[in-house]
Amino acid sequence: MKNLTIGKPLRVILLFALPLYIGQMFQLCYSLIDTRIIGSTLGEVSLGAVGTTTSLSDMLIEFLNGIIAGFGIIISTFYGAKDEKKLKKSIGGTVILGVAAAAVISIVSLLFLPQILKILNVSDPLWPEASAYIRIILAGLIATALYNICAAVLRAIGDSFTPLIFLVISNVLNIVLDYICILHLNMGVSGAAAATVFSQALSALLCFLYMRKKYRDLMPDGEGMKPDKEIYGQLLPTGLSMGFMISFVTLGSLALQTSINTFGTNVIVAHTAARKATSLFLTPFFVLGTALATYCGQNLGAKEYGRIKKGIRDTVFLAFGWCIVVLAVIFLLSPQIIRLITASSEGEIIDTASLYLKINGIFYFLPALICIFRNSMQGFGDKKTPLFSSLIELGGKVIIAFMLAPVIGYMGVIISEPVVWAVMVLPLLVNMKRNPIFKEIHS
Repeated sequence: MKNLTIGKPLRVILLFALPLYIGQMFQLCYSLIDTRIIGSTLGEVSLGAVGTTTSLSDMLIEFLNGIIAGFGIIISTFYGAKDEKKLKKSIGGTVILGVAAAAVISIVSLLFLPQILKILNVSDPLWPEASAYIRIILAGLIATALYNICAAVLRAIGDSFTPLIFLVISNVLNIVLDYICILHLNMGVSGAAAATVFSQALSALLCFLYMRKKYRDLMPDGEGMKPDKEIYGQLLPTGLSMGFMISFVTLGSLALQTSINTFGTNVIVAHTAARKATSLFLTPFFVLGTALATYCGQNLGAKEYGRIKKGIRDTVFLAFGWCIVVLAVIFLLSPQIIRLITASSEGEIIDTASLYLKINGIFYFLPALICIFRNSMQGFGDKKTPLFSSLIELGGKVIIAFMLAPVIGYMGVIISEPVVWAVMVLPLLVNMKRNPIFKEIHS
């Protein structure tokens, strides 16, 4: 366990964020390896089939993970306040509500999957493999939820290292199973999906067994597992706010995907590769935002308001430094990066993906601010502003997908994110200064 209410703010945040970053890198590396395995063994059609459903799976998984992460903020607040009774009740509530959310999302999405794929404009040649892949991913959402519940609880009490260990185990196993299922069992894209679900389930089991042994005093007993109106009244608003905040982002990407899927296989593959590279570059922002949510939650519980402001400010400066490094990498190495991800030498794919990276990379300082401010606000109790900002992103991308992209083609998709970023950061900047939490510093 790690107390984030003492020590130099930036140092504390970085030490907490480092395992999160390593974990995200392992996750992204797996995603890139998975993409390359599918592309090199099954071909570009199979890769395109998986790519057509990426935004859908991202949206649903991020919504679920966002809900659970929101629950973790409440846990961190009780931990910072040293309220053991409410801490156990909030952990029990997280387990019950997290599993219930996963079951509902899985069942509803599977029931309406054919209609969803039609809305996404999945073409007939890609439909069979796209449907087979996404069905398995959706059916395994409870495994995803169980791991993230364990990870959220551990991170809320300051332990960001243990979830990393089990995530690495999961990703290594996932890669091995990819080769076995695809190359030796001839399961195609279904094998890649099954490998993912099985690896997550095993990771969740191992993480739970570790927690039961290492942190037995935090495990909720029968009383802690009983629904508590007061605790649920705090968990649900924060969890849903965090979940919708993240899902609005991915829902906007899903709207764009409906346009992308009409531009042909080469553009679909290019966009899939560019988005994976973008995820790699933006990961530090997401990680710092996640770390700040827990950091702000613990310091809110401890009433250390000055530490909240200093931690946010120092993290922004650090993120801007990363923006400069990434921009240099993109302009020097983007073609090589796309070739590495796709295993393709198709000129249209490489040029299209590289253009996407270069235009978006110039504006990366905007998502840096967005990630840091949105998560920090969730951490110190502002649920409305981050949600409003995400609604702006959703609305902007929907407008572009259905009005701009059909007119100017894929270039409309490329310029959509910088335009939307610039608009959605404004309410965050305004309300960050106005938030009552900072007025407490001088009172």
